[in-house]
Amino acid sequence: MALTMELIARPSVTPEDMGCQSLINQRLADAGFDVMPMNCNEVSNLWATHGSGSPVLVLLGHTDVVPPGSLEQWESSPFTPTIIKNRLYGRGAADMKGGVAAMVTACERFAATGHQGTLAVMLTSDEEGPAVDGTAFVVNELSKRNQRFDYCIVGEPTCDEIFGDTIKIGRRGSLNAELTVFGKQGHVAYPEHAINPIHETTRFILQLIHMASDDGDADFPSTQCQITSISSDSGATNMSPAQLHMKFNFRYHPNASAEKLRRQLEIILQHHQIEYVLKWNSGAEPYRSSSGSLRSAAIAAVQQHTGIAPALDTGGGTSDGRFLAAHGAEVIEFGLTRSSIHKVNEWANLGDLPRLSRIYEQIMRDLLGG
Repeated sequence: MALTMELIARPSVTPEDMGCQSLINQRLADAGFDVMPMNCNEVSNLWATHGSGSPVLVLLGHTDVVPPGSLEQWESSPFTPTIIKNRLYGRGAADMKGGVAAMVTACERFAATGHQGTLAVMLTSDEEGPAVDGTAFVVNELSKRNQRFDYCIVGEPTCDEIFGDTIKIGRRGSLNAELTVFGKQGHVAYPEHAINPIHETTRFILQLIHMASDDGDADFPSTQCQITSISSDSGATNMSPAQLHMKFNFRYHPNASAEKLRRQLEIILQHHQIEYVLKWNSGAEPYRSSSGSLRSAAIAAVQQHTGIAPALDTGGGTSDGRFLAAHGAEVIEFGLTRSSIHKVNEWANLGDLPRLSRIYEQIMRDLLGG
C-alpha cells in the first residue's frame, strides 16, 4: 500500500510521469532487474527485465492518470492519498497505480527466488492519451531487436462488483468517424428551394445505429455504433442550415474489420445521395487472446486468493494489451474493481491491494517456476 500512496502523490496527468517511473526504476534495479528507460517525445516509458530466455512474461501498466475533474467534488485532495473507512482515495488508486504497485511488489518478492525464463515490466505515461509514443512505440522498438513476448498480464482494473469477478481476455476495436453533410441554406417557409442537411441525414442516422456487420459470438457482442455529437445551426429560427456536423464511434468485433466498416458506411451514404465529407480515425485494433497457460494460471490464482471463479469478458474500452497481442503474446487483463475509475473520489479497497500482488506473484510462479 505504501508504494501505491507514493505513486498517487505524484500528479502524473497524461503524458506527465512526475517521477513515478524513476521511483519504480530504482526499486526494480534494487531487486536485480536490468532497467531501460525508453522515452519518446514527451512520454516516459520503462522496460525492465529479470532473468533471461523463454518464456517471457510481461507485466504491462501505465503511470499516467486522467485529470481529477472538479476539485470541489473531491472529499480529499486527488493527489493526497487518503484512507477513509478501509478505502484508499486518490486519482489513480484503481486506474492503475494500485495495479502498478501490486506488480512491482510482486516482482520484488519473486525476483528474490530462482526462476526460469524472463520476467519483464513495461510501463508508459501515455495510456490515457493518444497511445502513440507509449506502449506501441516500446513494443515496436523491442520487436526490431527480436524481443519475443510469450505472456502478458495487463494490470487494468477489470473487476465489476467484487474483486476477482472478472478477467479480460480481449477487447473490441474502436473506429472514430467525423461526418460533414452539406445542404443548401434557405428560408424555412420555402423548403422547396433549400436542402436541409438535418432532414437529409435523418434516415441515414437510423440506418447507422442499426447497422449490423456481424452477430457477435460467445466472447464478443456484435459491433455497435454510438453517435457522440451532432451539431447544425443556421443562426436564425427561420432559416435552414447549410451544413451538419456529426461524430460517431464503432466498437467492433474482431471479425468486423475497420476497412469493412468504412466500405459499408460509404455505401449507405451513397445510397441516400448525401453530399458529404467523411474523416476516419482508427482508435484501436481489436484483439482476442486464445486459451493457454496464462489464462489457466490466472483463473487458478484468482480462485485461490479470492474464492471466486472469475468470468471471462471482453467488454469496456481499449487496452494497451492489443499491442502485445499483435506480436503473438497470450494476453489477459486482471486488476482491481473499476466502479470508481475516471470519477471524482476514485478509490481502491485496502484489502484488495495485497491480494492483487499475491495473485500476480502466483501467476509468475506458475509460468516461470521459482
